[in-house]
Amino acid sequence: MSMELELKNVNLRPGDKLKVKGEILHDAERFQIDLGLSSDDLALHFNPRFHDDADGVVLVCNSKTAGCWGDEKREIHNPLQRGSDVKIVLKLSGDVFEVELPDGQEIQFPNRADTDVVTYIRVAGDFKLTSFKIF
Repeated sequence: MSMELELKNVNLRPGDKLKVKGEILHDAERFQIDLGLSSDDLALHFNPRFHDDADGVVLVCNSKTAGCWGDEKREIHNPLQRGSDVKIVLKLSGDVFEVELPDGQEIQFPNRADTDVVTYIRVAGDFKLTSFKIF
């Protein structure tokens, strides 16, 4: 069962962190964590995929401006596994987003839109959210 959490009018600033905890479903295809200004303006689209046509299991990051996707950044090393409990921490550090994964791996994705405040957060897909914290 897919779920979705959508928050608007958030105030996530450089240095703030977002901690997302939950369970990746046993039959997960993909889930996503989006940070930005709206669903059409995403500074970070973090999208673990467990059955990608090109790369199989892969982490995909991207951005969307005025409804148009940018170039994907694909990370072949994906430590996330179906059926596991995970904690993912996302941080806006000025010109880059940092994503901390459960195995200590960190992915960096450029802040292409030069976003200084994130007002929109969405967690969706094959993921059961159990905890959500901004700190």
